[in-house]
Amino acid sequence: MNQPKKKIEQQFIIPSEFATLRLDQALAKLLTDYSRVQIKTWIDAGNILLNNQLAKAKTKLRGGEAVSLKAEFEAQADWEAEAIPLPILYEDEAIIIIDKPAGMVVHPGTGNQSHTMLNALLHHAPQLALLPRVGILHRLDKNTSGLLLVAKNHASHKFLSGQLKKRLIGREYQTIVNGLFISGGTVSAPIGRHPTKRQQMAVVPLSLGKEAITHYRVMEKYRSHTRLKITLETGRTHQIRVHMHHLRHSVVGDPTYAGRLQFAKGLTEELKNEIKLFKRQALHAYRLTFIHPDTELEVSFESKIPSDFQQLITALKKDNQQKTSRH
Repeated sequence: MNQPKKKIEQQFIIPSEFATLRLDQALAKLLTDYSRVQIKTWIDAGNILLNNQLAKAKTKLRGGEAVSLKAEFEAQADWEAEAIPLPILYEDEAIIIIDKPAGMVVHPGTGNQSHTMLNALLHHAPQLALLPRVGILHRLDKNTSGLLLVAKNHASHKFLSGQLKKRLIGREYQTIVNGLFISGGTVSAPIGRHPTKRQQMAVVPLSLGKEAITHYRVMEKYRSHTRLKITLETGRTHQIRVHMHHLRHSVVGDPTYAGRLQFAKGLTEELKNEIKLFKRQALHAYRLTFIHPDTELEVSFESKIPSDFQQLITALKKDNQQKTSRH
């Protein structure tokens, strides 16, 4: 499939207050829809003329120069647009909030070249092919449910990427883990590729991984499990799952890090069966908070707990009640 191309044609005058700036510096302030890297690429390719002449990125300006921009955006990869139902929680001119179900892959990769959220987004809004990663700003694992933020244009992408880099986007999760937590806390432990199991991540020395910080708070205690609210400060692959495993409180249903299924003594058969039937990690991205790129006001979106996750919570509560009634 040929990805869409966007032709850009603009003419404008350099304001006098930009005198003494380099051309690339001035254009970065004037062409806020585009990155400085993209602007420099256009200058080097001759797509940007200064007073009808080729110019260099480092050309010093006097103010009053005429700028002409003629360029095309090329899509970054040959991804197919597919008519897949897209669970959109909210959409406007700047952003899309997806409420991703468990089982949906976010981005094409090994073993999942199609039928992903990215393919669905390209069908829903073909112009997203012009953005890095089709505007998807962060990811969720295939079997993690919940909210994902997508930028719809270059200005929004730049604004929101900046927030993400500065750790200003609030990402809150709910999870159910094995064992009991007495109180909340913070895990600050670098994450990198597992030294021997190459499909897994692990807590490793900082020299072999990247800084990873996870905050957790107890929401509800059960007989031998705990429901936690998790807030991410960083966003590493499998971060919550790896950090919980590191604390010896792996996420219920996690096929990669939880190990062999074991039950505490005294659990009801109903709860045991519910846990056996829960075939994914009990992890849900339930809230996103950030500054909206257009209004520059803080906004917050929340996703309902999925039915399978809620069913597990109900079984845990029921088991707790039966334990209490016996004493």
